[in-house]
Amino acid sequence: MNTPFSQGPTTASRGFGVDHQMKIYWEGREHGAPALPISLDALRERARAALPPAAFAYIGGAGNGETMNANRADFLRWQIVPRMLTDISTRSLATTIHGQPAAAPLIVAPIGLHELYHSEGELPAARASAARQIPFTLSCQSSRTIEEVADAMGPATRFFQLYWSRDRELTRSFLRRAEGAGYTALVVTLDTRLLGWRPSDLEHGHNPFLFGKGMANYTSDPVFRAALKRPLEEDKVGAIKHFLTVFNDLTLTWADLAWLRANTKLPITLKGILHPDDARRALASGVEGVIVSNHGGRQVDGSISAIAALPEIVAAVGGKMVIGFDSGLRSGADAVKALALGVNYIGLGRPLVYGLAAAGEAGVGWVLDNFLAELDLTLALAGCTSPAQLTRDNLRPA
Repeated sequence: MNTPFSQGPTTASRGFGVDHQMKIYWEGREHGAPALPISLDALRERARAALPPAAFAYIGGAGNGETMNANRADFLRWQIVPRMLTDISTRSLATTIHGQPAAAPLIVAPIGLHELYHSEGELPAARASAARQIPFTLSCQSSRTIEEVADAMGPATRFFQLYWSRDRELTRSFLRRAEGAGYTALVVTLDTRLLGWRPSDLEHGHNPFLFGKGMANYTSDPVFRAALKRPLEEDKVGAIKHFLTVFNDLTLTWADLAWLRANTKLPITLKGILHPDDARRALASGVEGVIVSNHGGRQVDGSISAIAALPEIVAAVGGKMVIGFDSGLRSGADAVKALALGVNYIGLGRPLVYGLAAAGEAGVGWVLDNFLAELDLTLALAGCTSPAQLTRDNLRPA
């Protein structure tokens, strides 16, 4: 099958978007509708049907969902302005992200607790992204260890997302493990030092960490295990309580980034930036990038949407550091808008969870292929042959 990987992002055909689109049509001629829906709303319902209610609820957002809704609604405030009579016969989505080649300006965003959605945890999504040369970001709160995911991905590009523990030795151990397992960038999530108010979880009385889920990197870590009062195998509840004690550090300030910089050689990206002054401080601190994100609307209800925050942040630090973006992306057209506003790459999250829950690795691959196909087609129909050609001139305010 022609994917952005099998023949490379530039093909001798009319491009990946056309090839993927026509493959669906030709298979439809012979066999009818695809086994999985194209519509993400329909795929979401497949995921709902496949999951226990509490697991499906965990995909939700904070409060009344105002931030989740704003993340989507504010994409509609921008409209693409197609340009005509440009040669779009040869196109490429290929780029580099933190010095690593990628088939497109896209990463799999960090998502914890894949075991809620699939028995193999993160492995299906890791394999699907590796097969398409899309960097995979492993959450610190993963269901499979740093090393297990690395083994599943082989030489493919992978990043590690860190929740910065109050136990500095544990944080240092995570950094060493990630570096040793071939992860090539560090994504530090800043917006989750406390859990947001999440009624969808509270209604079920469900916090998966209290059941020991999402702790694979902790329970496999020698520093974490050495700090337990009793061996993990004898006291799992004790291990859970220790995790809850060391998970986050409410005292962190900008000054602490110097410690992080001194303890890793990996490029550092700060995730959760929504204010231009924070972006400027990130730049001044010497980190390599920021990700404009509100955690997919899972933390602060009533927050500014990520896409609304983006233009000021690009104005503040664009061209001076790598800018990523997530929260609210659902389509290739959304991706074109974010890229035209000045981001270097985008991260996809919830749609991949829907695919994972509905059909495992094949479901994740289906979502990625559809997203990349729409990105390729929308880019071309806008009059561009690569994401680098997109600028604010390709957009107008609605």
